[in-house]
Amino acid sequence: MGLKIDELVVGNYMSEYPISVKPEIPFETVVDFMNESRFSTLIVMDETNPTPIGVFTERGIIKHVASGKAMNQSIKQELIQPFFSVTPETTILEAAKLMISKKARILVFADTDKLIGTITASDMLRAFSETDKAPSLEKVISKTVYHCPFDTTILDAVKLLDEKNIGSILVTRDSLHGIFTQRDLVRVLAKEEKLDNSVGDYSSFPLVTAKKDILANEAAKIMSSNKIKRLGLTDNNSIVGIVTARDIVDAYQM
Repeated sequence: MGLKIDELVVGNYMSEYPISVKPEIPFETVVDFMNESRFSTLIVMDETNPTPIGVFTERGIIKHVASGKAMNQSIKQELIQPFFSVTPETTILEAAKLMISKKARILVFADTDKLIGTITASDMLRAFSETDKAPSLEKVISKTVYHCPFDTTILDAVKLLDEKNIGSILVTRDSLHGIFTQRDLVRVLAKEEKLDNSVGDYSSFPLVTAKKDILANEAAKIMSSNKIKRLGLTDNNSIVGIVTARDIVDAYQM
């Protein structure tokens, strides 16, 4: 029997000890931090103020690369996203509702100015995978799936991610499907790989998939166990949709 979903609290699932950076830090250093720590979110703080300015995410990396800006340029204010705060005692469902309704990242504070962690969509997946509540994914999945050929350049793939405001793209080679994500781009940049290399060489093959009618808690289990944020959905062996960690968080609001 699973845990009661309304009793799950942020403090048991949050990512502790978040890394903070100054707004003047070079973009290339931020990429190295994110690659080494495997964090998808960095806290941006000014030494003169204990309250964070905002957060820097992998989405900011896509926009930066797609725009052609220099890697040694400092983080710009327009790349810093807002956040909302919760406490360790906040329930996962309350934090999930805040994440979806405000379209923002969530930081965890022990008191008004003591930052102790972040709670991400991936963290919430771990919580949802431990419950028996199993909402449908029908209303939250993305049925528009973007593809690119294996030999598409990394830069062209990133430009498509930016244009469509998506965090991943399917990569095709013959009848096989792989996936290139924001996290893969971080690795590419950290290793200083050339952006005119083939995106397929840096993609994950094969794409992890499940049947299209899978329920949210089962999808959460698959994604948590594989440490992925996106799951391909199939019907008669064809890819018919993609569900993301954030989509599953959204499903639990219904």
